[in-house]
Amino acid sequence: MASYEFDWVDAFTTVPMGGNPCVVVHGAADLPAADRIRLVRETRLSECAYLVPSETADFGARYYLATEEIPMAGHPTVATVASLLDRGLVTLSGGEAEFTLEVGAGILPIRVTQSGDAPPVITMKQFQPTFGAVHDRAEVADIFGLGARHLLDDPQTVSTGSAFCVMALRDHSVLRRARLDSTALAQWLERPSTDCRMIFLTVPQGVTEAGQTFSRLLIAPPGPAEDPFTGSATGCMAAYFWNRGHLEQPRFVAEQGYWMDRPGQALVEVLGPRKAPTGVLVGGSGCVLMRGQLTL
Repeated sequence: MASYEFDWVDAFTTVPMGGNPCVVVHGAADLPAADRIRLVRETRLSECAYLVPSETADFGARYYLATEEIPMAGHPTVATVASLLDRGLVTLSGGEAEFTLEVGAGILPIRVTQSGDAPPVITMKQFQPTFGAVHDRAEVADIFGLGARHLLDDPQTVSTGSAFCVMALRDHSVLRRARLDSTALAQWLERPSTDCRMIFLTVPQGVTEAGQTFSRLLIAPPGPAEDPFTGSATGCMAAYFWNRGHLEQPRFVAEQGYWMDRPGQALVEVLGPRKAPTGVLVGGSGCVLMRGQLTL
């Protein structure tokens, strides 16, 4: 049997047991993909991260769901960097560090900043947004037991490394009502015109005074029923809202997980003009909750 060091990290939070948890496995180059997926299922988390060598970046990582590898993910990126910081594999100079992280989708520039005794803020520059198919309001709304009248705008697939259908709803009451029909989602995903694997529900209203958006990601089995904070989808949502004129400023605070008692926040900034954004900065903090050894 082989052994691997790991950290259990809560991402997009400054306090333990907030935000979204992720297991970060170190030295995982020889860990087969099947075992990486098995570990996600064993932890009951939405994703796990695996550190691997990179020939093109300072560090390499691969991210897995309970079903498959995904090219890019936000909260595993924050968790991975928080783990590197905790283990002294990344050090700050003058309260800052900059390096690169190779993920399945390519190379992410990473910047870490720390002010005083506050937890470090880990910011990734997600890839240039690409805008995909515009989907029928009624069809997508029906997957969540909602109607076309509940939507603020047309759902559209956006990718900043991983593709999500962004579905903007009118207010928090509608967002709270949403219930996933897994069968309906599976049927929608099977359509040739569907160019994503998940639907991100969001409103341009925070739940605290600091927030400007609040979102939910409901997940079909075998994953957990809901994701506490989804950093990759947050980048897609930011590009969508900025492009469609639903944000007054490109820099804002995104919130998620509050209704699950796992509050999470991200500092977000869309780069470039509304009609042609060039990238999205998504930043947050991470807390190492547990450290251990994995034996497989």
